[in-house]
Amino acid sequence: MVTGGAGFIGSHIADGLLEAGHEVLVFDDLSTGHRENVPRGAELVEADLRDAAAVDAAVARFRPEVVTHQGAQTSVSVSARDPHLDATINVLGTLNVLDACVRHDVGRVVFASTGGAIYGEVPDGQRATVDWTPLPLSPYATTKLAGEGYLRCYEREHGLRSTVLRYANVYGPRQDPHGEAGVVAIFSERLLRGEPLQVNARREVGDPGCVRDYIFVSDVVRANLLACAGSIEAPVLNVCTGRETATQEIAERLIVELVPVGREAVVRPGPRRAGDLERSVLDAGPASPLGDVVSFEAGLAQTARWFASRKGEA
Repeated sequence: MVTGGAGFIGSHIADGLLEAGHEVLVFDDLSTGHRENVPRGAELVEADLRDAAAVDAAVARFRPEVVTHQGAQTSVSVSARDPHLDATINVLGTLNVLDACVRHDVGRVVFASTGGAIYGEVPDGQRATVDWTPLPLSPYATTKLAGEGYLRCYEREHGLRSTVLRYANVYGPRQDPHGEAGVVAIFSERLLRGEPLQVNARREVGDPGCVRDYIFVSDVVRANLLACAGSIEAPVLNVCTGRETATQEIAERLIVELVPVGREAVVRPGPRRAGDLERSVLDAGPASPLGDVVSFEAGLAQTARWFASRKGEA
């Protein structure tokens, strides 16, 4: 069972599970996900995580061996504007999932957490490892840390096994450019429409922008499949590249991929966006089961091709 399976990451996970021969139920209210993202062969239950009865009914009927819990409110800025909404989905919704898993003997929960926000600021020259003390600086990151804590409680009290995957900044095909997250998707759409890009400052207007660790969605899928199979021994894993990339570099690389020769792309400096971390770069650790991950250059090129194909410009 994949909660949020009609969304960007969740739908790719559903694809991967089906390709591996599993039966898949997608649970999604389609508030931000899209029906067309649900892969053929997966069953869709259109319902809200905040509806405990609906969650319980889906788990009771489908009887999943594993729930990979991707459904969430994922925007840091939305969480800052409306922390109550954020908490009802990300905390109470998660509790509804865990309660249903305990009642109906689900073997394992895979929990999508955030490596990109849970550690707070990562100083220059350093990478956050899983043993760093979390320092969430947004309601969104706070709710994800709470979810991790509930998983530990449910494992101790009820024997519910779990794996926490702390994602860096995920990008790839199907990412929605119409929200407030996903700079790769936003920049791709704007370039294809001939619109200017804005690089929000890290500290001062005109700098290269915030620094992030960008992980391609196929590597996130691999991490989930390994976790679903119980093949990740560590209770928490950073899903990341360890490579730092500033927003300006994304703009420059996408211009090369998407702007025809002879057409000028406009890149404007912007102010620092409230709530943004300056720098977030992670370390998967030497024992990471992922091995080699997709390079940023290859992943960005593949993503750009996907966005271009949607506009008939491939």
